Amino acid sequence: MADNKDDFEAIRQIYTVLMLHFVDGMKQSDIAQAMNLSASKVNRLIAQGRKLGMVKIAIESPFQRLVELERRLTAARGVSSIVTPAVAGSPDTTLQQVGRAAANQVLETLRDGDVIAITGGRAVSAVVENMQPERAFDVTVVPLTGGVQGKFYTDVNHLASRLAERLGGRTMLVHAPLFAESRKQRDMLIEMASIREVFDLARKAAIALVGIGSIVTPGSSYYDLHPLPDLDRENLIRSGVRGEFLAHLIREDGTVADHPFNSRLVALEPAELAACPRRIGVAAGPAKVLPIRAALNGRFLDTLVVDEETAASVLETLEPLQNVA
Repeated sequence: MADNKDDFEAIRQIYTVLMLHFVDGMKQSDIAQAMNLSASKVNRLIAQGRKLGMVKIAIESPFQRLVELERRLTAARGVSSIVTPAVAGSPDTTLQQVGRAAANQVLETLRDGDVIAITGGRAVSAVVENMQPERAFDVTVVPLTGGVQGKFYTDVNHLASRLAERLGGRTMLVHAPLFAESRKQRDMLIEMASIREVFDLARKAAIALVGIGSIVTPGSSYYDLHPLPDLDRENLIRSGVRGEFLAHLIREDGTVADHPFNSRLVALEPAELAACPRRIGVAAGPAKVLPIRAALNGRFLDTLVVDEETAASVLETLEPLQNVA
């Protein structure tokens, strides 16, 4: 009985010290003074409590549902995921939140001397506009594709210049159209010294920041990029195309479609990003579910930044495939 009483007293003292330290937030020196113990004794009691398993720390986010979606996306395809809240009835606000989260991801790993390679698109534009560095970075920003005249968010050269300006770095531009008139012309443009220099830098980029494009909706950026106004959207879908990545049409399994449009692209191929250590894909909205799934199947990304509704829809299609496997 004496031993049990001694054990109880020891545990009670440990428990009291743990409560004062971890719950009330008292310093060990203050606990020692309050309980008339030495500081070393308090330290030993805390260590004993840990060893006995009396300390269990649980950390939960107020946005726990988003954390769970991130965990499930990572488990489904092995891609680090950042999921942001969706704002009901406001796709533009939702996209801006995704852009802000992606901008923070870039800034967390950016280092002086880095090369950042980017595509055009609304999502990448949202990232650029939400980039708020606390200091200037000695970086170079380059396009991953040729340029497109028109809307500011489709012009990759405009976005590259804007991002370099915000970061305090420099930019090198691709002075060539995204679509050449023929495969022969495309090959000639790719071999021009000024274009080859930019794309060689892009292949060695520390960070690739890319949009994931839809071909489903008529308002998709892909149709802004393409020189043919009467492009047959339904035929593309029937042929198995599910989205675009670096302006390349890609299939459900992530392979690049054998389509004549792809042969005319002045752009890096998706496989050429493999050597880039940070490949951040940014997307928001229901039209991006199929393109995201294709990009994940192609293993083009190591990080995905997406809104919660889109993430949940992607998971509905990814997880059954994983369970069957």
